[in-house]
Amino acid sequence: MAEREYKSFSDFWPFYLREHSLPRTRMLHYVGTSLVVGLTVFGVLTVNWWVLIALPLAGYFFAWIAHFTVEKNRPATFTYPLWSLVADFRMWWLWLTGRLRPHLRNAGVASDPKR
Repeated sequence: MAEREYKSFSDFWPFYLREHSLPRTRMLHYVGTSLVVGLTVFGVLTVNWWVLIALPLAGYFFAWIAHFTVEKNRPATFTYPLWSLVADFRMWWLWLTGRLRPHLRNAGVASDPKR
């Protein structure tokens, strides 16, 4: 089945959330994104720009592990790299601030009974 072509981020966002429907997938993304934020802050505060080289590895390692072993789907990054990056930080921030659940519900992602 051919993948739909998204013309706007607002159309892409629900697709992104559906591609991250399992809580373990999202959690692994949160680990990677938190590492990226932490490494960025550390690199800037210590003026150690070499740390920034690790950002792609830190971010993508956990995300791709999640997609290939937990969600068993193809990372959206392969088709929509910039929107996926933005969506990942948006998902992380909404989770961190406790506002992700309505977005998941609107995207058709079943709520996790354990949360």
